[in-house]
Amino acid sequence: MTSPVTSTHDDNAADPTTAVREGGYAVWSPSINPGIGRDLTDEQKLALAFRWLAIEGFAENLAGHITWQREGTDTMLVNPWGLWWREVAASDICEVDADANIVAGKWDVTPAIHIHTELHRVRPDARVVIHNHPYHVCVLAAMGILPDLVNQTASMFDGDLGLVAEYTGEVDSAELGADLAARIGDASVVVLASHGVIITGETIEQATYRAASIDRVCRMSLDVQRSGRDPIPLDPRLVAGMKVSLMERGADIYFEGLARQLIRTEPDVLD
Repeated sequence: MTSPVTSTHDDNAADPTTAVREGGYAVWSPSINPGIGRDLTDEQKLALAFRWLAIEGFAENLAGHITWQREGTDTMLVNPWGLWWREVAASDICEVDADANIVAGKWDVTPAIHIHTELHRVRPDARVVIHNHPYHVCVLAAMGILPDLVNQTASMFDGDLGLVAEYTGEVDSAELGADLAARIGDASVVVLASHGVIITGETIEQATYRAASIDRVCRMSLDVQRSGRDPIPLDPRLVAGMKVSLMERGADIYFEGLARQLIRTEPDVLD
């Protein structure tokens, strides 16, 4: 790396003596949101998440799964084996119990779902678990490193990133899933060495927003590294408030926007 970029003086730069800047609803809350324009079932919401993340480049052909363990139940909604994320519709969504037995749906489910069952079992905060192999995440995963947080949007991942540094092969049993869950711990976003990424969230909106953002964050980190220049350090007192703003004011609005677009252009997603 070359020596740091020389920065110019900024009258608005954070004073070292100032406290952490607040963010989110504590600073501003919208009086009205555009919304989706209709009520959706949970299966429809999940189908929308699959298709949008495929469009965003998060999915790798047939790979990957999203599970949603809704509050008050130990069953999980999940995509079926054999369908690409880009073609999943609401009627394709399956439901499995805590041991991955199918309780509803017309399709089969991959044994790799144990990545999810065991994480749900030990992480009550992880209502939604998303796993796939987005390209730029996988480049970093091949090197066993996490992305540098080099821009404002990356603030949403501050303090939430983890790395499972050892490649452990295919996870196709509850035992292997439990081992991976132990390695993941309480991280919300975990890069799996030589494999992919796992995203968790308390809601489908939160998890989808994180998943849609992580590959761009990794790509930007890689591009900055390739430039040979050091990024301008982000002030942690500003990052903390920015993270709150992005998650509190961004996740639901992001999901509403993707839902409006897909329902308009691909109405069959709701079938």
